[in-house]
Amino acid sequence: MAKENRELFPIGEVAKMFRVSVGTLRHYEKIGLLAPEFVAPDTGYRYYSTRQLECLNTIRYLRVLEMPLEQIREFLQNREVEKIQEMLQQQKEVVVQKQRALEIVQRKIENRLRQIQDAQASELGRITLERTPVCRLFRLRESLRIREYQDMELPTSRLAQAQGEAVVFLGKVGVSVSRERLLTGQYEEYDGIFLALDDEDSFESEILSLPETLCACVRFRGSHPQAPQQYRRLMQFIDEKGLMVSDFSREITIIDYGITQDTEKFVTEIKIPVEK
Repeated sequence: MAKENRELFPIGEVAKMFRVSVGTLRHYEKIGLLAPEFVAPDTGYRYYSTRQLECLNTIRYLRVLEMPLEQIREFLQNREVEKIQEMLQQQKEVVVQKQRALEIVQRKIENRLRQIQDAQASELGRITLERTPVCRLFRLRESLRIREYQDMELPTSRLAQAQGEAVVFLGKVGVSVSRERLLTGQYEEYDGIFLALDDEDSFESEILSLPETLCACVRFRGSHPQAPQQYRRLMQFIDEKGLMVSDFSREITIIDYGITQDTEKFVTEIKIPVEK
């Protein structure tokens, strides 16, 4: 029958015409979205008429707009100008929300790229005085010793538990030494772990907002186990400059196992807030 009627097209030909798979067309049939015009009783072959081709054009158009199949089916069952206007307006709002989310992702990627490139270009081992911009931290007071990188995993998981939705942690988890411990030379153990938040990050727990601060800073090759000697250097520098420690340190391994397994490429930054 189908071969004699030029207005009927086999499923394989329709799939090629619309650049979809045969499986997709069978799925459309299964969910009641688009049934074939004719099914050969002896072979089960599916054939579509020009009427279905018109309908498939509408489906393809709405799918390009990422409209859900359920909404498309409802529209095809009740085609009205007002209905398509309502659907398109709703989908426009969905797209706008997705665009905003993608813009946030883009900024996060740019922030991380900038952070990595800056770390790679750093003059390692050199101590400087820098004004650090306003920042937001989520900080937990917790005593911990870090002898190897895995010692960070459990404390980091506790940071994650404080947040209902996923936040990117790579390159943003740091540890801190309190002002009191810095002044008494206790650098072997940390008493805080924190998450440095981007401007785009939303966080459900209480956030610590830190003002622009003058800091004694150093970046060095290695990670937290190599930090104590850098703290001694920083405290000596602070003393020689006639400065005073004003707050807890901020220590982050910018390039770590999240990026490379080569520990020779690790870069860690320590900042100690100071005042005259």
